[in-house]
Amino acid sequence: MKPQDISRRHFLRQATLSGAVLTLAAYLPASGRALPEIVNPVTNGIAPGTELLSWISIDNAGQVTLLCSRSEMGQGTFQALPQMLAEELEVALEDVHIAFAPANPEKYGPQPQEGSFSVRGWAPRLLRTGACAREMLIAAAATEWNVQRSECYAENGAVINKVSQKKLTYGALVQKAAKLQPPTEITLKKRVEYKIIGKAAPRKDIPLKTNGSAIFGLDKKLPGMKYAVIERSKRFRDTVKSFDDSETRKVPGVSHVLKVKRLVFSQYCEGVAVVADSLWAAMQGRKVLKVFWNDPDFEAPSTASLEKQMREHLQIIGNQPKFENEYEHCAQKLEAVYETPYQSHSCMEPLNCIADFRGDSIEIWGPIQEANWIQADLSQRFNIPIERVVVHMTFLGGGFGRKAFPDYPYEAALISKGIQAPVQVVWTREDDMTAGPFRPGAFFTLKGGLNAEGRIHAFQAKNATQWIGQEWSPIPPGPPEAAGYNNGDFEGLLPPYRQGIPHYSFGGAGIHSPIPVMWWRSVSASTNGFACESFIDELAHLAGKDPLAFRRAHLPDRRYQALIDRMAELTSWHSRGQNSGWGVAFTECFTGICGHAVKLMRNAKGKVMIEKVIGLIDCGWYVNPDIIRAQVEGSIVMALGAATTHATTFEEGKAVQQNFDTYPMPRISDIPPIEIHIMENDEKPGGVGEPGLPPFAPALANAIFDLTGRRIRRLPFSLDEV
Repeated sequence: MKPQDISRRHFLRQATLSGAVLTLAAYLPASGRALPEIVNPVTNGIAPGTELLSWISIDNAGQVTLLCSRSEMGQGTFQALPQMLAEELEVALEDVHIAFAPANPEKYGPQPQEGSFSVRGWAPRLLRTGACAREMLIAAAATEWNVQRSECYAENGAVINKVSQKKLTYGALVQKAAKLQPPTEITLKKRVEYKIIGKAAPRKDIPLKTNGSAIFGLDKKLPGMKYAVIERSKRFRDTVKSFDDSETRKVPGVSHVLKVKRLVFSQYCEGVAVVADSLWAAMQGRKVLKVFWNDPDFEAPSTASLEKQMREHLQIIGNQPKFENEYEHCAQKLEAVYETPYQSHSCMEPLNCIADFRGDSIEIWGPIQEANWIQADLSQRFNIPIERVVVHMTFLGGGFGRKAFPDYPYEAALISKGIQAPVQVVWTREDDMTAGPFRPGAFFTLKGGLNAEGRIHAFQAKNATQWIGQEWSPIPPGPPEAAGYNNGDFEGLLPPYRQGIPHYSFGGAGIHSPIPVMWWRSVSASTNGFACESFIDELAHLAGKDPLAFRRAHLPDRRYQALIDRMAELTSWHSRGQNSGWGVAFTECFTGICGHAVKLMRNAKGKVMIEKVIGLIDCGWYVNPDIIRAQVEGSIVMALGAATTHATTFEEGKAVQQNFDTYPMPRISDIPPIEIHIMENDEKPGGVGEPGLPPFAPALANAIFDLTGRRIRRLPFSLDEV
């Protein structure tokens, strides 16, 4: 059965038809003593209020079904989760079926997909749940044969008697196993015993995505469904004064034209929706729609004004006297300013959502990255009980944080309510790239002081940016806000630097703008990492030290020492030539540590080109090396674009870049050879999908300095102009 063919309703119906099933659900707590609870939906139903993270079902035919409460946007959830289950359950990977679970925090627990959380958040629960089911099936077989539990073992979906070699399949045992109490002690496999985890395996979603049968948001259709596109002002926070739809209503198929709004943090953004029987008709109707806008009552921002504000705000962050005193007494001192731009998410699949509002219920289908939040948001805004708001996830054509936001499902639900019919709202590429929210730009000032031995004695990083957190509330009156020193981890900077540097300070100032901003792959690490790791490299050269050796001297933790040693081995670092075009950088976010090394060369025309990129990630305990390599490769490509080919700029309160002609993505011919390597250790599972991005830009900038002697402190830049 294809993953998208298995709905919860179908799953329960099949369970009823096939007799008893063993259904396990893992409790939310992740402690080692947290045990799964056994429930039987056929005879007992689901206990109300029980908080469950996942459903795993084995029917009397031996079929295993995992209802996945996490979204799949290319990061490999549909492969990694079944691998974890199959390992401890002792079934073949191809015998585990997976389907999306609808939003339901009481049954499935939190369902967001951000922070690289799928494996690092699910691993303990899925492993214990699989092991619990295995032990219950073994106990059922031992009872059937009237032998000791120790005389039996599980393998490939069956329990085998060690002495007699008799075999009973899971399907034959499931009825008895479902009546047993879960074991009080569960022993998980050791890593050396794994047969499935840690091994490459073909992804279950790849055949669906290559043969066209995978259901993405735009593929989903409902009977009687309408289509809608929305005319939005390109200037942020414009409101609708009036509109003339006389020509729009002449377009065949157009049925409704209505004013709509969507909440973006604390501000409502207005527009006019054109609804039709087909997407083409809706788009043609929008072309002839005339909307008259009320201009916002504040100065329209531009990139120049935003940058001016960030430079000014860097000056309002007060100095820390103790740090300044230590810095002034350093043997060598260095200061630098780094600048990063606003960026669009620009997922390959633009935003879209289907909503069916029925008065006392709402049903949603689409590329949803954060099902729980959207369910709760719709319940609150429409005053409908949360259990009557059903959110179905489809595959996502990219997410990067944007599709976790509740604005576009709310917009779709509002239109469905207005027309009293199911509707699919589709954003064009221009809608997607001009409306935001965006990754905020950021400016940094950095100070570093070295002692007589060439070690960092004092290190300071200040940044000015639009704080994502302050977007939740209206702009407060009064002077600009500034953060106190060392009030956060300065995401992206390796934590052990705080052990290896005697005096450090971090501070920030938040600028205000009507431009909406939000998280973007790796969040603040994508900007902080560029500034800090580039500056660490600058300090290494100021000290006259090798960049890798300099980092090793300031990172006392053995885990980071091992990472640096492995990078030196992969790059043949110690035998490289002088000014050979090598650059390295290391960052950390969402408990994943990643290093990139970039090797540059000059072509026959003297142009700088990337010869190769070596990525090295330490994500601790991991499931599928192929997925890790794919995620880090994708992160490098995305980081390459953000560093060298695209940025979002603003003029008169509007985003300038509206499509890929002015926001160019790296082409396949731009992608250098990439090698990805994975550290082997026994650390806890860490993130992968986001940690792979931040170190690329500083590694590339550091390589440019090594080859040319030029420091890159502002993104994006053109390699052709280096």
